[in-house]
Amino acid sequence: MFDRRQILWTLGAALLAAPVAGCASGRSAPRVQRVERQGFTEIGFADWTDAEPEYLLFPGDEIEVATPTATELTRTLKVGPDGRIALPLIGQAMAADRTIAELEYTLSEAYAAELVRPVVEITLKQAGPLKVWVAGEVRTPGVYDMPGDIDAYQAVVMAGDFLPSAQSGQVALIRRGPGGRRMMRPVDLRPRRGEVVALRRGDILFVPRTTLGELANFFTQVRNALPIGFNYSINGQYQSF
Repeated sequence: MFDRRQILWTLGAALLAAPVAGCASGRSAPRVQRVERQGFTEIGFADWTDAEPEYLLFPGDEIEVATPTATELTRTLKVGPDGRIALPLIGQAMAADRTIAELEYTLSEAYAAELVRPVVEITLKQAGPLKVWVAGEVRTPGVYDMPGDIDAYQAVVMAGDFLPSAQSGQVALIRRGPGGRRMMRPVDLRPRRGEVVALRRGDILFVPRTTLGELANFFTQVRNALPIGFNYSINGQYQSF
């Protein structure tokens, strides 16, 4: 069981400046929704879409890294908790939050110093645990493994259900959309009258005490405390929140 106060204290203590990796982008910046609260910086979100983004590798995923021109180097391995994999000749490489095509290119470049015209082919053998983050006015906030296809209210139940102070009719669902851009939509999860919203891996549910204006405070507290795999991109730059 999670202790709510301990989790919040730990998240607050984890606030360090996160390294920001640039992404080449010639696209115009997406339109964003704004959530404001006095004393906090505005937070931008891209327009909501239900389109499925390209699959990104996640800690716990099992992949095969095949090298057809040097079959002795082929390996089946899991992406580690830190998001990395270890391979012969080239050592560790970051795999999490990359598409399969991006990782194939990165590893081919790394092997170029060791092999003649290296070819790398990656196959996803098995997806790792599907995790969601539930925070705010629930009894046991934290990161939870999805036992299968679940909806937003079922995730709240996994987190111990709403506290009496929760504004269950205005819960924030935050999701990574196409291009890695973060999106947000309010969800009504009031018992017997709320919406049924299916969750995806990496979704974040924030249950406010009063209004969604609290999102700014929430982002300030935990933007760098999320585990690998909960990263988002805004205007071509990756960031945890």
